[in-house]
Formats: sequence, structure tokens, C-alpha cells
Amino acid sequence: MRILTLNLNGIRSASNKGLYPWLARQGADLVCLQELKAQTADMTAEMLNPDGYHGYFHYADKKGYSGVGLYARRQPDQIIEGLGIADIDQEGRYLEARFGDLSVVSVYLPSGSSGEHRQAAKFTFMDHFYPHLERLARSGRELILCGDWNIAHTERDLRNWKSNRKNSGFLPEERAWIGRVFDELGLVDVYRRLHPEAEGEGYTWWSNRGQAWANNVGWRIDYQIATPGIAATAKSASVYKQQRFSDHAPLTVDYEPSL
Repeated sequence: MRILTLNLNGIRSASNKGLYPWLARQGADLVCLQELKAQTADMTAEMLNPDGYHGYFHYADKKGYSGVGLYARRQPDQIIEGLGIADIDQEGRYLEARFGDLSVVSVYLPSGSSGEHRQAAKFTFMDHFYPHLERLARSGRELILCGDWNIAHTERDLRNWKSNRKNSGFLPEERAWIGRVFDELGLVDVYRRLHPEAEGEGYTWWSNRGQAWANNVGWRIDYQIATPGIAATAKSASVYKQQRFSDHAPLTVDYEPSL
């Protein structure tokens, strides 16, 4: 089972940059998308249902903002849109597909980099999301959470960690929170499990400022986070950098079970 996750920074922009011909060659069973920046009326037939896939989406109420999606080769048994919290769900940040006892989630945590009000919104999301993660982790279901978490966990997960210790995405409170996801809930950072010492090759986001991409001044903020059982079946994890569809790069993981 191959699962791919990518923050698009706009599905229309990514499409114009060749996303769909590339996607058709990847052989992914599931594709998790974040930051659609679109509503239904903006979507082409290819965006809604690429060849061989069923498409599902949770759009933000605000035009040109946020939103998550999921492409599946096999129709899910159930789709769950949102967390049931109005203030969060209006931003389109959570989409869960259930296949038997497996849940695959496309999730997009807020960024707090634009100001204190957005950092406060990020902390509010984290406060509500943790109990939801706890329920999922204790449910007995296998779980793979794919997406842009907007948090670099450790110093290995970004190039300039010293200068970012007071910046959103690497704040002590954020790092401690995602540490609890791993240490207390027992969920597994699949890429890090397979590449325990990797640094620069695992980055998934680069600022558009300066020469961040050219100099690989990146952050690893896109994850596939899984329950231990299915995480243990992961055979490979890689970040694709040969072609750029957004300011993020796709993260692909191959798991042993078939979907």
C-alpha cells in the first residue's frame, strides 16, 4: 500500500505545475492533500476525480484558503469530514477515510507564523485535536495521519534550528505537544522510524524567501504518523524533490498491507 501526502499551496497552482501527470505515474493507493485553496466551483473534473481515483474534500468556508482532500483507488467504507468543532471545521482541516479497521486521515494544522492571533488559533486546534488523537489511538483501529503539521519536532528536522527557537513551528510548546503524540499516545513518526539519523534529505518545506530551496534551508513539517502495528510494516519513505508543485515536497511511504 503506497500513501502519498502533499501540501499543495493551492490545488490550481499545483495542477498548472504538472501535478496530475506526475501523480498518475506514482502508483499511490491513497493521496492526501492539504491547503487546497479552492471550493467545489473552482475544481476541474481532473482535480475532483483523477483517473483511477475517487476524490473527497473538506473545503474551508473562506475562499482561497486552507482545505484538505483525499484521493483513493478504492472507495472508503466511510468518510468523516471535520472534527465536529465549528470554528475549526470552517477552515477545512480534517478528512478521515475508513477502510475496514484502517483510518487514513488528511490533516492540516494551522500555521501561527502570520501573527499572535493565528498562533492562538493553532494552540486552540492542538488543544482540541489531542483528545481526538487519543480516542483514535485507543480505538483499536489502525491509523495513518498524513499531512502538514506545521511543527518541526527536533533539531534534526530543520536547518536553522538555533535561530528558530522562538518562531512558530519550532516553539517549545509545539515541540512538546507533538512529542506527547509520540511518547504518550505511542504513535509513530514513520519517516523518522525508517531514517533515524537523516537530516537534510527529509525536509518537506522551504520558505520562498531568499535562497532557501537552492541552499536546502528546509523544515520537516509534513508527516505520516501511524499506530505502531501498521508503522512497523512501512518498508520505505521518501521525499520527492526532482519537480516542484508547491513550497512543500511530496512524502511517500510504502506499507506492506494491501488496501
